[in-house]
Amino acid sequence: MKQKLIAQGAEAKIYLIDKKIVKDRIPKSYRLPELDEKIRRRRTKSEAKLLTKASKVINCPAPLAEPGQGRMIHMPFIDGKKLSEHLDNFPKKEQLEICKKIGESVSKIHRENLIHGDLTTSNMIWVKDDVQLNLKGKSDNTSKKNIQIITSPAKDSNEAESGAIKSATNWSVFFIDFGLGFQNGKYEDKAVDLHVLKQALEAKHFSNWEELWKTVEKSYLSIKKADAKKVLERLKAVEKRGRYKH
Repeated sequence: MKQKLIAQGAEAKIYLIDKKIVKDRIPKSYRLPELDEKIRRRRTKSEAKLLTKASKVINCPAPLAEPGQGRMIHMPFIDGKKLSEHLDNFPKKEQLEICKKIGESVSKIHRENLIHGDLTTSNMIWVKDDVQLNLKGKSDNTSKKNIQIITSPAKDSNEAESGAIKSATNWSVFFIDFGLGFQNGKYEDKAVDLHVLKQALEAKHFSNWEELWKTVEKSYLSIKKADAKKVLERLKAVEKRGRYKH
């Protein structure tokens, strides 16, 4: 069994094991062991539930059924390019198409009252096509079910207005890491989600971040337009609070 630590944050270690991703929450020494175990299991269960729900409406890896998954989540390995590192390298036209897909996907999870909690391009992966989805080994059949690529065509007038991305069958954007996510229908929480994304674009992709954001915003409005408008109105209030915060 090949095991490689590919990332580590304050909350978890991410391993690549036999073409699968395993997210293992880190023990916190400042907590009582019994309490720590309980908290880690609860948060892991919550994230797994969010991933499962989100994977039904957008591209993201749903958890695989694995034994002993108390504080760990097993997921398919998504072999692609992290947008935080590669978005600026795409031609401008494709950057805009990618941001169009991002806005559409965020709108879809918000429609289901799912909050990502850390919407940055570091948690988005550009995948050329399903050939690059690394699905080998015993769990191959299960993995394919857990990462079925969603490229649904526009079904209503609002979605049709946004226009379909012609290259949608050739590439997809996957969302990962719902560790800070939760389920909530409040416009405030959805607005904060978008605020984090807007700040991430400005900080990481500053050369043309305003145009990228406008594309995200327009695409976000393409699905369930009435609710999306209310979220964007609330976003203005969130930004105003941040601007005058001392």
